[in-house]
Order: sequence, then C-alpha cells, then structure tokens
Amino acid sequence: MKQNPKTVRMWMIICLLFSLGLAATENDRDFKMCGTWRHGKAPRNLNYDLRTGCEEIEISANENTLSVRGSITAKCTRSSSIPLNSNPLQNQSDFCVFWEPLLDLLIVEVNGKNHTLCKPKDLQENCCTNLSPGKQKNASLYGIVKGSIHGDIITDNVMEKYAFEGQSINCKKNFCDEAISQTSRGANMIENVVMKSNTTGRVDLPCAQSTIIEMKEGFTGLHLTLPASGTEARNTIPSVYLPSCLKSATKSKSKVVCTHYKARKLFQGGPSDSTLLDDVVGLSVENEIIKNLPEPVKITFHHLPFPANCSGKCVSWDTRIDNEVNWRGNGCNTFNINERKTECHCNHLTYFAILVQVEQKATVRHLKALTFITAVGCAVSLVSCLVLFYWLCKRRIGKKNQTSLVHRGLVAAIFLLCLFFILTGTVANVENETACVITGSLLHYSLLSTLCWMAMEVFHTFLLVRKVFSSNIPPWVFYLGGFGLPALLVIILLSIGDIYGERRIVPSENITGPYLMCWMMEKDKSLLAHYIINIGLLAVVVSSGAVMLFLVVKEIHNRPEWKKIHVSFLSIWGLTCLFGTTWGLGFFDFGPLSEATLFLFCIINSLQGFFLMLRYYALERMKKKDDSSSDGSSSASSKQHMLQTNEKS
Repeated sequence: MKQNPKTVRMWMIICLLFSLGLAATENDRDFKMCGTWRHGKAPRNLNYDLRTGCEEIEISANENTLSVRGSITAKCTRSSSIPLNSNPLQNQSDFCVFWEPLLDLLIVEVNGKNHTLCKPKDLQENCCTNLSPGKQKNASLYGIVKGSIHGDIITDNVMEKYAFEGQSINCKKNFCDEAISQTSRGANMIENVVMKSNTTGRVDLPCAQSTIIEMKEGFTGLHLTLPASGTEARNTIPSVYLPSCLKSATKSKSKVVCTHYKARKLFQGGPSDSTLLDDVVGLSVENEIIKNLPEPVKITFHHLPFPANCSGKCVSWDTRIDNEVNWRGNGCNTFNINERKTECHCNHLTYFAILVQVEQKATVRHLKALTFITAVGCAVSLVSCLVLFYWLCKRRIGKKNQTSLVHRGLVAAIFLLCLFFILTGTVANVENETACVITGSLLHYSLLSTLCWMAMEVFHTFLLVRKVFSSNIPPWVFYLGGFGLPALLVIILLSIGDIYGERRIVPSENITGPYLMCWMMEKDKSLLAHYIINIGLLAVVVSSGAVMLFLVVKEIHNRPEWKKIHVSFLSIWGLTCLFGTTWGLGFFDFGPLSEATLFLFCIINSLQGFFLMLRYYALERMKKKDDSSSDGSSSASSKQHMLQTNEKS
C-alpha cells in the first residue's frame, strides 16, 4: 500500500517531537497528565469529545468510563467512544494524556496502549498550550488517584475530574525560542530525534530542515542539496557529497541524517575574534561513529565575500569530545572555490560550519608610512636613473667600455623596477584582472632583472680584481644574464598560470582599508615560486656581493687614498649599492629591531638609483681632481684606479 507523502512527513514529525517531549526533555509547551484510574470490574470505555478553540480540557473518570473532553485543538473536532481491554481481575489502570499543540496531536495511553484521539496536522501557527490546573472535583471510590503533571503529583486523593485551562500562543516562534535557549543541547536534541524516525524523506522543523538518506547495498556516493525553507534561493543553500565509504560493509542498509540549521544561536562558540556564518550542517549515521574516512565528506557553503582582513576556515564541533560548543579545525581541510563559495573536506561526521577569522598575520605595521617613503624614493631614483643613464651613454660614445655596459644594464633595471612599483597600486585599483596580471609580471621581471644585473656587477668586478681573463667577455653574455634569464623565468611562471594578480596588504592600523598591488598572489604556487626564485636569487646575490666587497676592500685598503675617510666611505658604500648588499636587510626583518630594519630597507633600496648617481658623480670629480694634480706620472697604477672607481676596463 502506497502512503501519502504528506502523511509520511507528518508521522516523521510526530516521532521527532513526541520523542523530544518524552525521551530527551520535558518540553514546557507539551502537556503530559498521568494518573491511576480506579474503576470497577465491568467493561470499560474511553470517551472523548474534542472541539476547536482554546478554553480548557477536562479529564475525568468513574466506575467504567475515562473521559477526555474540551476545547483546545486548532483543527481537530472529534467525539466518540473507544472500548478498552477489560480484565475482570483488575480494578485499576495506569493512563497518560499527551498533548502536542504544535501538531494538534492528542494521545491517550491506557495500560501501555496508545489511542490517538486527534491525528497530526501541519505545523500550527497558533496553538493552545501552557495548560494550567483549573477546577477539580473529588470522588469517593472510583476516579483518578495520584494525578500528576510531568511527573509532579497534584494530589494523592481520589478525584473525579481535573480541568486545565489553556493559553493561545504562536507555536512556531516559541518552538524556535525554546530550542535556541537550549543552545548546544537543542541542536543535539533535534538530531537525536530525527535519527529515531523509522522512514526516509524530509523533515521540516521551525529551526532546522532535515533529510534522511537510506544507504543500501551498492551505494556509490551521493550529491545532494540540503533542504531549506522556501524563502531561500537554491544557489545559497549548502550542498553535501556523501562518499561510498560511509556505507558500512557489515550492514545491508543504514541511514544518514543531513540537517541544515539556520539558527546560528544554537551553535555559539569559538574565538572572540571570529564569527560563525549562518549556515550549519549536521551529518550523522544511525548508531555509528564515523571518523577517519578514506574519502572525505564534502560540504559546500555559499556566502558573501569575506572582508579584506578576514578568511574563512572549515570547522567542526565534535559532540563526542566536547559537551559544550567548541569549534575545531581538526579533520577538515578548507578549499576556497571562489570569493562566494567555500568547500570543506572532512574525514568525520558531526556539525560543520565556516568560521570567519581576522588574519592577524597578514597585517603590516606603519604600512602607510612605508608605502609613502618607498614611493618618494622610487620617484627620486627614476629621475636619478635617467640622469645617470645619460652620463653613461655619453661616456660610451667613441669607445667601448664593458664596465659602462654593466652599469647601464643595472641602471635600466632599477628604472623599470621603480616605474612598475609606482604603477602597481594604480593598476590594482582599476580592478582589471588582465592588466593586473601583466603589471604584476612586469614588476616581477624588473625585480629579477635588477638582482641579475647586481650579480653581473659582482661577476665583472671579480674578473677585474683577479684578472681571470685577458680579453673582454662578449656583451651578449651580460645581456643574456641580466635581461634574458629573468624573462625566461617570468614566461615559465605565466605559462603555469594563477601566479600573478591582485595582492592585498592589510595595515594593522586600519584593517578595513587594505593596500592593493599587482604582484604574486597569496596562493601555494605563488608562494613556492617566491621562495625558490626571489628569495633564492636574493640570497645568492647578497652573499656573493658581501664576499666580493670583502675581497675588494682587502685589495685596496693599503692604498694612500684609502686613508681619507670620505674616499673609503664612498668606495665601500658605492660598491655596496652596486653589489646589492643592502637588499640583505630583508633577511633581518624579525625581533625587536624589525620595524627599524624595515624602514631602512625601504629607504635605502628605493633610493638605490639616487645613490648610484651620487657615487658616479663623486668619483668622477675625484678622478678629474687626481688627473689635474698629476703630471701624467703613474702615482696610482691603473689597477688601483680601477679598484677605486670601477670605471675602467
């Protein structure tokens, strides 16, 4: 016989709410009156006369009749008599009257047998509840003994009649309020009673919607969208993937309950700097503890974009570990599909949600000041590089000069680096993804090119100091190392994809106003490329530059000119800028001096083009002064002069 789906659904709700009232806790809204009916040995009947309204209900008894009559139902109007099983040797019977106003359900139990006087309807908006004792009538021999409400004895006397007066309320609202007042206990109660249902399908409760899936032999997994209220858009409702490994091999079939909670107050908890999103998903398998799944359960949550300083994390509350709500990230991996969708992969079943937390590690102190200093320094270096490049090109006319070639390459790379750094913030705010990818890749190229040309400076100086080769190296070798290698690396990263794009840097002073730039994104592939290429190349350049600086100082420290403080300072500082040693400050951004180190790093390296121009100008003046004061004699050998100025080859 095929059952009506509506009937099936309502009987599921009966199981849920009736079990909630009898097994888990006594709900204040449910009515339960019990007692012992003292009767004669003649045949007995259960009489009832029920009408709609919210006035009172009378429960009375005499020698052969137990009666229930009154006006408390929302839609049920019934009047009849039910014969009861009679035992001539029995002169008393235990009975209970159960009233569930939310479902308009009235059941009388006599000697363990249930008699449904009012069958369940849809969930009632308004119902008659809060039944309180009214008039009572004593009896002499036959009647009700030890009448009680929810287990509390009203009187030990024999009573002919009990009357209870009702109050009309909004049942749906009250049900949610009561569940929320139970906090974590309310959520557990809902899931427990859903599990007690003996059928499959959807169960709608005021604060949660559940669906029960039956897994049979050959279960291969299932994708489903969780049930929700009719007012929610389908593309905002969480969905779940149940893997085949949920089905126990030792059972022919088992049930999994998927519950969608919208009452966030049922699950309050977590760190003070975090917020739980509205949707909570509860998953459980009947009479089983599910953990360490070989294939994870996947829960997809839909949400609004997170604030710039926040991130979403998949969390779960395992009721087997914590009685109170305690959201943990253990056993779940977070996958950000896009800014509006997050997928949780979890190896166990319990309650799941998204916890939005402030990303403390992503903030930078004094970001506004650092950005301003760097921008001003880059602007100064831009002009300085143009001037220096003009001087170097002017000097090149009429003669070949390998040293000038290397200097020009470094100056051009620094110029590009400063230019794209100034442009990156402007392009990022345009919100054009393609333009941001191009700008980010060009900024990365100019950084790599700058580092590579610093390495060329170190290599070239090494050749001059040690006289390794008697002939000059072809210019294309330097161009290949300074411009070609960085271009190859950037092209490879572009072919991999998802490396360059918008990067948000959050100032600690104003976490709601991030600085946007086009650079390498904060993703696993981008971070891996950053550490291998950027940090690796920087470490090589800084370490080799420091070694070369030591060798040069060792070579020229006995020269007469070295005794002059300004000469020695210009020589060391100029070579330090050429070799990129100042970039090593980036490795000391930790400890109590981290802020001072960061400011020094930004000031010195953003002004690198300016310092190179000053070095060139100062040493040219010194050279002219030395030339005018000498009569052509070799007071300083060509090698010494080369070590001081690094301008001859």
